[in-house]
Amino acid sequence: MTPPQAQPGPNGSEAEPPFLSLHTTVVLLTALVLGLVIGGLTALTGVPVAGAVLAGLSVAGSAVPVLRSLISQPRERSGP
Repeated sequence: MTPPQAQPGPNGSEAEPPFLSLHTTVVLLTALVLGLVIGGLTALTGVPVAGAVLAGLSVAGSAVPVLRSLISQPRERSGP
């Protein structure tokens, strides 16, 4: 996938492309929320904090590829 073309800014110079695409940001934020929820729920069961952190990290890490395939990338517009 190629990065989006930078549009000229108001002063005529090219604007910098975004650091992360919208698709990547949504996937990573969703994985972060899932990891925090699972880690918090695990901590509430009485498991040591280290176990809850590991549960949250493993859920967040395994959710990224799944979310990447489930959340479709926006289609490019054709025409003006």
